[in-house]
Amino acid sequence: MSEMRRVPLSKVFVNDEVREAGLRAMNSGWYILAKECEAFEAELAAYVGRKEAVLCSSWTTGALMLHHAMGVCPGDEILVPSHTAFPSIESMIHRGARPVFVDIDETYCIDVDQLESAMSERTVGILPVHLYGHPANMDGIFLAAKKHGLWVVEDCAQAFGAQYRGQTVGSIAGAGVFSFFPSKNLTVMGDGGCITTNDSALAKKLRMLRDHGRSSKYVHDFVGYNFRFNEVQAAIGRVELRNIDKLNDHRREIAARYNERLEGVVRIPPERPWARHVYHMYVIATGRRDELAEFLKGKGIGTGIHYPVANHQQPAMRKLYSDLPRLPKTEEAVTQILSLPIYGELPLEDVDYVCDAILEFFGKK
Repeated sequence: MSEMRRVPLSKVFVNDEVREAGLRAMNSGWYILAKECEAFEAELAAYVGRKEAVLCSSWTTGALMLHHAMGVCPGDEILVPSHTAFPSIESMIHRGARPVFVDIDETYCIDVDQLESAMSERTVGILPVHLYGHPANMDGIFLAAKKHGLWVVEDCAQAFGAQYRGQTVGSIAGAGVFSFFPSKNLTVMGDGGCITTNDSALAKKLRMLRDHGRSSKYVHDFVGYNFRFNEVQAAIGRVELRNIDKLNDHRREIAARYNERLEGVVRIPPERPWARHVYHMYVIATGRRDELAEFLKGKGIGTGIHYPVANHQQPAMRKLYSDLPRLPKTEEAVTQILSLPIYGELPLEDVDYVCDAILEFFGKK
């Protein structure tokens, strides 16, 4: 009996250069915020198109430092989509601010038509999420932000290399925050993140905040955190960065194959004319989601749900707030979405195997 074919949901890019880079950093004798980190920051800033990139230990810690540096205070309100990873809202809550949840549009990003109705006199900013690798509608976001005097910070955790009207995400708003978690398009083989900005004074404060508020080894200008980055992951990240365009281009090839074979069978992910989607996730939607996932599991095919519980429906939020909104599009989406296998080196033959299985499930083969 032949072994069942296995197609994982995601897989980290590893080659000999990645291994050698990690070993080089280990053998250097320097482990935290040294030459590899400095080089990685410069290369990240150049790729994104910003003056500064500040490495940190995760997206969450980067956002927490950024909210701190920007002066986010208890009682402030920040507009954010409910349909996103829970960390998108954790940092603002730790600063005492309230996430004000907004429904999504057809791209699964924040619905710009719903922004103004969600505002109050306490609203200070908007945190759009470039979800699944598709950029949010930044023109609509900036229009609302400018009208009401709000700041905008991009959540780029799932969208490294994506573009909005030809501009790389993380270079559009005043600051962008990235994640390098292992499943992300650009990874460092563990947790990690960075903040990108053109504001050098902000970057200087962030670098101090990540390292206990220090201006020198034994002088602390203010109370900070230990959110530092390490040399081994920076060395690995530099290799990953050199390969990111090739890996993202292949993700787009995979998505095109899925689109070609699955259109009309399930709801395929849209891509707006102004967007360059990098498909961190390839997310379909169907009313038979759970049945399909179980069927694919039986074929050795990994799937995921990103995310089965919207943030405005999370138990943690219900403990904090009694007046959470109804968000019809979000609430429908979380019952139907299913993430299919996609990563930068996924063979197209495996994509066809997944498509064949889906067509078989729906009786289309």
